[in-house]
Amino acid sequence: MFLAYAATLIDPAKFGTLLEQDSQLVLPTLVLQHTPVAAQVIFFGAVLSAVMSCSSATLLAPSVALSENVIRPMIPHLNDSEFLRLMRMVLVGFASGVLVLALWSDATIYRLVVSTYKVTLVAAFFPLFAGLYWKRATTQGALWAIVAGLTSWLALELVSQPTDVWPPQLVGFVMAGIGMLAGSLWPTQLCEPQRPPERVKDGLA
Repeated sequence: MFLAYAATLIDPAKFGTLLEQDSQLVLPTLVLQHTPVAAQVIFFGAVLSAVMSCSSATLLAPSVALSENVIRPMIPHLNDSEFLRLMRMVLVGFASGVLVLALWSDATIYRLVVSTYKVTLVAAFFPLFAGLYWKRATTQGALWAIVAGLTSWLALELVSQPTDVWPPQLVGFVMAGIGMLAGSLWPTQLCEPQRPPERVKDGLA
């Protein structure tokens, strides 16, 4: 933020135009035109390192989570080598999906990152929060929260206007909370996993 603001002070006309056209070009243009070669090497090396690190973590985390928590319980007889092969296949599938989305969508990197945090807000916050702090939370409630949050958010994203009072992600967040509450209090239709018994410390009742 400091560097971007400094760029507008160095050349207000040029960088003001870049901010209106494509704000992602402000920092690269500043570094290329107003810094020595050594600073350029450090800057672009750091950017490349950050992009590769974030990309690998973003692909590995959902691939492992999906393989371990969703697919493996469905196929319990997998050995370690087969499970490793499964994770690799899921990773390739995720990478292919991300590539298609990047090529198909005309959104900027900033907008794509914002959208990923919207998904987390409407689909993951309430199941995680309630699972940690609410004893009556159930798997059914988590599923209801995910479905309610995602469907309401996606539906409003398609029809919303910039002048709308309620942003789609806020509506999805509220609907996810309602889904979590209703699904957990509604008679459970799913088999809940057995929670391990609490350990009693020595000398304490």
